[in-house]
Amino acid sequence: MHTDAPYHPAGTNEAIISDAIGRGPDMQLGSKTDGWQLSRWRQFIGSYDVPALPEPLYTMHIAGQQHNRTWLNGGWSESVSMPGCATIVPAGQQTGWLIDGELDVVTLSVSSDQLRNAPAADQFRQMRFAFFDPLGAALTRQVLSELYAPPSSEREVYIGALVNALKAHILRGANSVSASEIPTSAFSAYRIHHVMNTILRNPEAQHSLEEMSAVAGLTPSHFCRVFRKATGLSPHQYVMKTRLDKAQQMLHQTDLSIAFIAESLGFTSQSHFTRAFRQFSGVAPSDFRKRVRI
Repeated sequence: MHTDAPYHPAGTNEAIISDAIGRGPDMQLGSKTDGWQLSRWRQFIGSYDVPALPEPLYTMHIAGQQHNRTWLNGGWSESVSMPGCATIVPAGQQTGWLIDGELDVVTLSVSSDQLRNAPAADQFRQMRFAFFDPLGAALTRQVLSELYAPPSSEREVYIGALVNALKAHILRGANSVSASEIPTSAFSAYRIHHVMNTILRNPEAQHSLEEMSAVAGLTPSHFCRVFRKATGLSPHQYVMKTRLDKAQQMLHQTDLSIAFIAESLGFTSQSHFTRAFRQFSGVAPSDFRKRVRI
């Protein structure tokens, strides 16, 4: 039996997530017979610690900001999640999340009993963050479109079939080929995501338009259009924003000189860095450092 009611008994994945983020899901439905619980969540900027969950959780990032991170190995992940990316959280693992603006995700809790004979049971034993899963994204969006359609008995049966198809996809091995092995000529969303993560890992590099468009397998003009549509920024603006975000972090957390920060982030001179930083944050780097350390 399926229900749209926002019911989440104590001790379930949904109750634990609700307590951690301070709000319940926007929508929820489940099937005890088929062993799943699906919820839609909208959350806003902030960092959140989620205690260990009793059941494994599949999360599909369907909309919202594109720079959301998870806590890995003592720090925020270099890779980020964007719409179309999935994350698997195993049962029993505490997680941390950094949300950059509004986030819209759908979670699917799967009963541990469902995993015993699943071909992809191993993938639920460790955290898998922000991997590209186009089929999971398509099924999730189709479920949502049906949930907001006029109610009918046929609609309920169809929604149940869609969610069971999503569950079967996950249990079979959602994106069983790792993101790094996906042919870049096949998925433009993955290619853009790959370029974004390369910039985030090495903001100081030159990241010329020719190099980035070649990695994406697109002409420079087409790459600029696709990149702006995905991020809201031109490639050059994204590189500059990434450098200046890192500069703010370094000014706040280190005593490194402004000249050293400018050079280490790829600026041609300290004066170039100061002009860009003032335009970005409204204050000079030295004033920003004083302000954040008061």
